[in-house]
Amino acid sequence: MSRTLLIGGVAAVALATFAGAATAQQPARAAAHAQRADTDGDGRVSQAEFVARRVARLTSADANGDGSVTPEELRARAVAHRAQRAETRFTRLDTNGDGAISREEFTAPRPARARGDRRGHRPRMARPAVARGPISVADAQAKSGQAFARLDTDRDGYVTAAEVRAGRQQMREERRAARQASRQTPASE
Repeated sequence: MSRTLLIGGVAAVALATFAGAATAQQPARAAAHAQRADTDGDGRVSQAEFVARRVARLTSADANGDGSVTPEELRARAVAHRAQRAETRFTRLDTNGDGAISREEFTAPRPARARGDRRGHRPRMARPAVARGPISVADAQAKSGQAFARLDTDRDGYVTAAEVRAGRQQMREERRAARQASRQTPASE
């Protein structure tokens, strides 16, 4: 009995420690994301920077330059992005540049890096459902402006990491409420 109690206590402490560490990392991630979007380096993310960052991801996927991005173009961009990241990882491991990774290179300690510093990483783009048609870059630009307006709760023209976290939390709660409402709605006759 005492052995079971001891194991349960250790598991509870480990779980609490992990949950605390994950919670502590969230502000750092939001700050790192905001820093990447801050293209003019003034320490704040303006609406223009916010919208430009979102639109740039779509524009880079618009292979034929027609102003809309098809699901096929998004998939092609994702494949190219994964290949680029794999090449970057390989190059980082191949320290002597001979085109092969030796056991020593593979097991060698690497310099520690900050959790938010993901060199060459760009946020993942949402995968569109198969039934959806092309995404208009102009529509995405307009929706990004609306998203900025929702996030900028103090209406100062800039979005902070705290406002982004609060906006994400609000979206989670809205989705949760919508799922609960759909479960409670009886099937139509």
